[in-house]
Amino acid sequence: MQNPQAASEINALEAAAVRAAQTGWEDEAARLWRKILTIDPNHRRTLASLGQVAFRKGDMQSARSWFQRIVDCDDSDAQHWIHLALACRNLNDIDGEEQAIKRALSLDPTDLVALILRANLLNRQGKTHETARAYRAVAAVSPPLAQLRPELRPAVAEALAHTEKYNADMAAYLDQFLEPHLERLSGEDLRRFRDSLDLLVGRKKRYESRSMNYHYPGLAPIEFFDRAEFPWLDAIETATDDIRDEFLAVLAADAGFTPYITYPSDVPKNQFAELNNSPRWSAFHLYKLGKRVDENADKCPLTMQAIDSAPQPDQPGRTPAAMFSLLRPGTRIPPHTGVSNTRLVTHLPLIIPEKCRFRVGNDTRQWVPGNAWVFDDTIEHEAWNDSDKLRVVLIFDIWHPRLTLAERAMITALTSGLNAFVGDAFAPTES
Repeated sequence: MQNPQAASEINALEAAAVRAAQTGWEDEAARLWRKILTIDPNHRRTLASLGQVAFRKGDMQSARSWFQRIVDCDDSDAQHWIHLALACRNLNDIDGEEQAIKRALSLDPTDLVALILRANLLNRQGKTHETARAYRAVAAVSPPLAQLRPELRPAVAEALAHTEKYNADMAAYLDQFLEPHLERLSGEDLRRFRDSLDLLVGRKKRYESRSMNYHYPGLAPIEFFDRAEFPWLDAIETATDDIRDEFLAVLAADAGFTPYITYPSDVPKNQFAELNNSPRWSAFHLYKLGKRVDENADKCPLTMQAIDSAPQPDQPGRTPAAMFSLLRPGTRIPPHTGVSNTRLVTHLPLIIPEKCRFRVGNDTRQWVPGNAWVFDDTIEHEAWNDSDKLRVVLIFDIWHPRLTLAERAMITALTSGLNAFVGDAFAPTES
């Protein structure tokens, strides 16, 4: 802690430096700021001021040095990391730029300037698909162009233009990829599928859906479906006791459980910030992102037999999905929506204490052990466990029953096309 005399001297020097800078005497201002550093070498406002002077003079080595000193003593301000990233970019220090941007976004995942810097860096690196995702993040965070500061408008306009071009390229690729599949099903009514493709690639605008990723038009948003539509659930409900016993065995072994939400540090958590990487909402995955999790599934043969009797969706790298979902006492899952309305979600309640509720849209219900239901998770939904005991539900997805066999085949083909277009750029995720 500074003594009063040192603090007073620093305040006087800082005021004099600011006056000198305001009158254009930058050399004098720099001299005064440097004098402050002889008293307090880590005076952050002074270090930032010297960094800004270096920027104005085009001395990027000094600018990087000053902002590096700031983050070395206090790395909690995203703006300092952004300035460091800018200096590194001008010095062609790609690694330094990338790390500084990542740290800035871990501190504030919605910072528009940091998002623009990340998109620009990925674009310079030639990472086409990652760049598109980054520019979409810019567009999602940015207010309308007219409301932006003038210096940010060109960068956001570039993001919008890049996104439009990427969508056009993806549309052209998918049109060609899907042509033979459409020819084989030329006698089928695929109007809804064609609309879904147009929505995916931006040729049409979506108005009513809340699917986070892929929306299929013409599917009525139904909160909870009529149980009578799913007679195959009878056998699964009959197996409830066996399924619960298998779960209790894996719970006792205490292996294979992972947090349900696992977002990286540099992406927005939004409503899931409190539950990110938290065991309060966890899962024991049986199918994940379209693949059987053998080490878990092998421990639950009766559960797998039950799940595999359901009409599971086929979207390579995305579905099917199945898990035991655990909600710890006193935990609430905040309102959210799922990624696609082409598949519905099934709950088979296994362990349900009192004071556990589930809401989809306007319909709030209580789980009853052994009584399954099917709902559309693209409608806003949330869950509560207000008890002092563990809540456990078996969750798995199924095809939306209003999709024809031809439509399902085309959705599977579309997913393969998307995977072929994107390649290994990034793995799809489910929420």
